[in-house]
Amino acid sequence: MRQAAFLLVLAACEGPTGRAVELPHGDPGIGFDDLRYSPRLHRVLVPGGRSGALDLIDPDTLEVTAIAGFSDMPDFNGGHDESVTSADDTGRWLLATDRTRRQLVVVDPDAAAITATNDLGGGPDYVRWVAPTGEAWVTDPGGERIEVFTLSEDGVLTPDGSIAVSGGPESLVVDATRGRAYTHLWDGATVAIDLATRELVATWPNGCGGSRGIALDEEQGFLFAACSGGRVAVLDVDRDGEVLSEIWPVDGTDVIDYSPALHHLYLAGRFSANLAIVGVDSSGDMALLGLSDAALESHCVVADDRGQIYACDPDEGRILVRDDCFDAIDQ
Repeated sequence: MRQAAFLLVLAACEGPTGRAVELPHGDPGIGFDDLRYSPRLHRVLVPGGRSGALDLIDPDTLEVTAIAGFSDMPDFNGGHDESVTSADDTGRWLLATDRTRRQLVVVDPDAAAITATNDLGGGPDYVRWVAPTGEAWVTDPGGERIEVFTLSEDGVLTPDGSIAVSGGPESLVVDATRGRAYTHLWDGATVAIDLATRELVATWPNGCGGSRGIALDEEQGFLFAACSGGRVAVLDVDRDGEVLSEIWPVDGTDVIDYSPALHHLYLAGRFSANLAIVGVDSSGDMALLGLSDAALESHCVVADDRGQIYACDPDEGRILVRDDCFDAIDQ
């Protein structure tokens, strides 16, 4: 395994670095978890947890469209186990989880309204649209499984079995190129699942005492495994999960994100209250490009395709926006 081998360029981005998006009903705080970006809608998808809304942020104007109807709570308990906490875009509908009601929810983004719900067998964590099979996969860590649903063209969900993941699943990413999905086990490993057969086909050590976030460079076959302490490792999915490099740029992290255009990885430090931009070269080596301020408990991050990064600020119930001004990493 290699440590970061190419040039370290630690610097501050020029330009605005202090923008924030105040969300509807952000007081007294929001337990954010899974943030996503939809290139089709040109919107950042922000499951608003306790507030009971799925918030859509316009990257150009930072205006917010709130889609209400999820369970909501008057008080913030400091966690992220309430109401809507994960969302994904199917290409027509948005899917979202409601942890409190234990439901998978269908949203019409054009109407900004919920159109259908389906009860789940356990407490949901991630929802991901699996385009190659036309399925929605919902992780259920408490039940150590992934629930599977089909979705009709008119937005009707139908349960279609489940996938057992003993010791997990934590986080989920789909690799359409290789016909696989990847998820973590809580303690020290990442597994690969065949999309067609739904069988676990590989288990790879990731070096995490507590596995958390996941991201993928689908073209290169680089899988990023983040640990609760702030370490992240690159696994080569084409070389049986070989760990190529590791870096520890923040203190405490959870949800991470990756830009395949820039070859930049993003991590938010929940204890160090900062945001790290990490470059990844064609060999899988990583180097810290820059750090920006964030917020305590800012454990989740996502990037758009306009060079902006969004980090959650749970205590203030808002989203912090930072610029990625670093050049793309040559491949």
